Amino acid sequence: MAVPVTEPASRVRPVKARHFVRLKLRVIGNNFRGQAWRAVLFVIGSLVGLWLAATAFFGLAAPGLAGEDQYALLVAAFAGGLTVLGWLLLPLVFFGVDETLDPARFALLPLTRRTLVTGLFAAALVSVPTIAVLVALSGLVVTAGAFGGWPAAAVAMIGVISGLLLCVAAARAMTSAFASMLRSRRVRDLAAVLLAVAAALLGPLQLAGLAAIRDTDWDRLTGVATVIGWTPFGAPWTAGIDVAQGRAWAAPLKLLITVVTIVALLAWWSRSLESAMIGTASTGPTKGKPEVSGGAVAQLFPRAAGWLHRDRFGALVAREARYWWRDARRRANLITIAVVGLFVPVMVNVGGQGFSIDSEQGFSLASDTSPLLVSLSMLFVGLLAAMTLANQFGFDGSAYAANVIAGVPGRLELRARMVAFSLYVLPMLVLVSVVMALILGEPTWIGFMAGTLIATFGAGLAVNSFVSVLAAYSLPETSNPFAMNSGAGVTKSLLALVAMVATAATGLPTVIAAALLGDAWLWLGLPLGILYGVGVALLGSYLAGDALDRRQPELLTAVTPRR
Repeated sequence: MAVPVTEPASRVRPVKARHFVRLKLRVIGNNFRGQAWRAVLFVIGSLVGLWLAATAFFGLAAPGLAGEDQYALLVAAFAGGLTVLGWLLLPLVFFGVDETLDPARFALLPLTRRTLVTGLFAAALVSVPTIAVLVALSGLVVTAGAFGGWPAAAVAMIGVISGLLLCVAAARAMTSAFASMLRSRRVRDLAAVLLAVAAALLGPLQLAGLAAIRDTDWDRLTGVATVIGWTPFGAPWTAGIDVAQGRAWAAPLKLLITVVTIVALLAWWSRSLESAMIGTASTGPTKGKPEVSGGAVAQLFPRAAGWLHRDRFGALVAREARYWWRDARRRANLITIAVVGLFVPVMVNVGGQGFSIDSEQGFSLASDTSPLLVSLSMLFVGLLAAMTLANQFGFDGSAYAANVIAGVPGRLELRARMVAFSLYVLPMLVLVSVVMALILGEPTWIGFMAGTLIATFGAGLAVNSFVSVLAAYSLPETSNPFAMNSGAGVTKSLLALVAMVATAATGLPTVIAAALLGDAWLWLGLPLGILYGVGVALLGSYLAGDALDRRQPELLTAVTPRR
């Protein structure tokens, strides 16, 4: 009797990088399904990004098109170095990184770390920013080809591609490692302080650099560009230029530096990726806490909101205040406000012609700014401070269903969120006013600067309340506070632009008052600014609250992440 031969168990095909790419494209398509407005915003943002990339392309190709060989190395080194630096820092303070494929969702799958890193890295390359950078930096290929022919152009193209891989690897490694560290409460506190200090130093350092550049012979910067070219920041971008200028021996060494750096960054990302998949971090031994008087309800109110009444409004404010302090994603936005609040006023008010570097006296600061110019800079800081609330419901995600079921009135909801956010932002704005007054040597300007900031911040709260209700979008369910769904970065940028323009228009009366009242604005700025900011914020919560009451189901659908 013949015994049937059983087929061996079906072979499991190994997972390749292309499977991650296909999965990401599938998820992106599902996110756009039934969300026509999101697809339109994505297309518009992509076209804007490609237009900017094309502009940068011709800028980087300018030395080759103009036949200026001496500037080719300068453009490649400095432009490429700033590109890598931007990919390192900008995801931490503003844009975030595309994390359509959350690493935590692969934790239970039998995937090796190498397979996971390779697949996620390949998926990260499929995005609008990477395509835009590739188009923009391809201008270096034109420059190299103009001076060295097709061999230099080929090497430059290899350098641009390897440089793009370096940028993506750097962004992933930095945000993943920083997200892992932020799970520890002590590290989060330390990170907030360090980033704020770094932000405070950015303005003076850039001012010093600009002042030095004014009187510097550009030809002398060739030595600096040469040094940058031998670092990971400039190595991939200058390899083609070296071939064009007769230093072909340097090209393979620089490409080797780039490859080694990419491997090191991927290894670093691999180590932090494992903790991101687990979603935990060691925070040390837990110490007993003293009992808090007032019962269990009082313990739910953080110290910053301890003055609130124990009613529905107080509970909403306390919840939001606690989330802003403990949620790593929201906390990262607070750090961004601190960075912008210190950087922008210094650059606008101190970065004029009055700043110089003298070999005998060192730094000199001629405070020739005016209250009108200061009011304009404060307007910009105030609107950026409130811009975080443009997608405030996206932080909640599906948890917003609790408010929908409880029937929380829209006006009460928005007022509570405004108050909770202001508990952390208003002290920052007051600090910015004091620091700027001390830097400018005008202590009597503290009042009107604080008034302008508060007025603009109140206008921003009103505008962003409408934006958050009418144009909310979901955020990825991940422990990485810098993660964004694919396409959400474009949506975020466009909504931020709309919110900024609307807030600037709403806060413009403070600038007009500074221009018309003259010296009287120095004393009237604070009370009028407070009245205007509070009034506009309350009016915004009143009007946007009605819209929230009508759109609660649609809003919940928009902010709920899709599986």
